Amino acid sequence: MPTTLTAFADVTTSDSALRRFLYGLPGVDAVGLEARAAALGTRSIKTTAKAYAIDLAISMIDLTTLEGADTPGKVRALSAKAVNPDPTDRTTPMTAAVCVYPDMVATAKAALNGADVKVASVATAFPAGRAALPVKLADTHDAVAAGADEIDMVIDRGAFLAGRYLETYELIKAIKEACVRPDGTAARLKVIFETGELSTYDNIRRASWIGMLAGADFIKTSTGKVGVNATPANTLLMLEAVRDFKAQTGIQIGVKPAGGIRTTKDAIKFLVLVNETAGEDWLSNHWFRFGASSLLNDLLMQRQKLSTGRYSGPDYVTVD
Repeated sequence: MPTTLTAFADVTTSDSALRRFLYGLPGVDAVGLEARAAALGTRSIKTTAKAYAIDLAISMIDLTTLEGADTPGKVRALSAKAVNPDPTDRTTPMTAAVCVYPDMVATAKAALNGADVKVASVATAFPAGRAALPVKLADTHDAVAAGADEIDMVIDRGAFLAGRYLETYELIKAIKEACVRPDGTAARLKVIFETGELSTYDNIRRASWIGMLAGADFIKTSTGKVGVNATPANTLLMLEAVRDFKAQTGIQIGVKPAGGIRTTKDAIKFLVLVNETAGEDWLSNHWFRFGASSLLNDLLMQRQKLSTGRYSGPDYVTVD
């Protein structure tokens, strides 16, 4: 299938055209969506399938520290853990990425020292996104110049909720362009919607389509900084969106649920959602990520339990 957005060329020519398109999307059956997400969450995964799922989930984690108290030492320690999550078992997969603030990108990059772990950086006045466009662009340029492989941007939820859809689209497009380096290579762009603030499933579907049309490489649920973050239902809805987008354009977009996913059981539920909704093409860390930190510790404990038959408890892993 050709990869093209030609069929949607007229959709973003004006705010009214984009509004008509977004309001023409099928309405979300909230009860049906939540029921399907709950039903998929009851699937039982055991033995070898569970071992595979645990390793896959570890390899999909963006190991994250986004605190005002972050220090170079903390970022170096987190980077070491990303490369070698379990020092007693070298067969443990590396995580997908380390996610930090822009001023810590260079520290993470140096600490990883060429390991096959990406450096992701939040940008665009994370987490609220309340800044002028030049500030957001500078934030992105700084992170990319410091060596970020991926940028996690936030949309202006105020603009979106006020119905300024074209403004939201143009912001994402501008940040996408800012991800391009002078040599022509580019950092991949993850677009955070903060689904907990979008109020309705219809809004989440509309935001997903705006992000995909604007060139997002990933669509991401949340910052992890609000009360409601990733849920099975909102992630299922976004998985349906990327599946449908690929069917219509041939372009594959990744999905990243973030915030509130803390246990192995939770992670496996999300992997079932991926497999049953978008399909096996998304079952890799190139197309699906977990924005998490504490999740890794539980995955490591469950992994050791499967291999040794003993549950070591939280002292077995480092505290992030």
